[in-house]
Amino acid sequence: MSKENVEIARRFIEGWQRADWDGMAKLADPGVELHGTVGGVEEGRVRRGVVEIRRDFESNEEIWDEHRVEIDELIDAGDRVVLFQREYQRGRSSGVELVLEAAVLIDLRDGRIVRLQGYMDRGAALEAAGLQR
Repeated sequence: MSKENVEIARRFIEGWQRADWDGMAKLADPGVELHGTVGGVEEGRVRRGVVEIRRDFESNEEIWDEHRVEIDELIDAGDRVVLFQREYQRGRSSGVELVLEAAVLIDLRDGRIVRLQGYMDRGAALEAAGLQR
């Protein structure tokens, strides 16, 4: 099942990149949780369900003139997948450009995504998944 989980995670993230909310909803549990990035400004915040995640994403997008995420690597961890990503952002009013290398730990159950937890530190994401490099 773990190779399937990696593919599900890939399709979910690619849907996120395209803002394909219907496609993402098909891959996620109705109660999917998005937890604020550990080490980030929203650490501890939780959004539940694709509708709430979408609303949050769309309101955040108003801040950015450009915002895109690229997949660096997907790492199989059984019922979990670790995503290494590179995130590009440019502020709408400030013009400030940011490039972040981060990670997301994606938990799956019965072929559906149930939880996403971002990490500013890729090593911390691997450790949380029970992996080491």
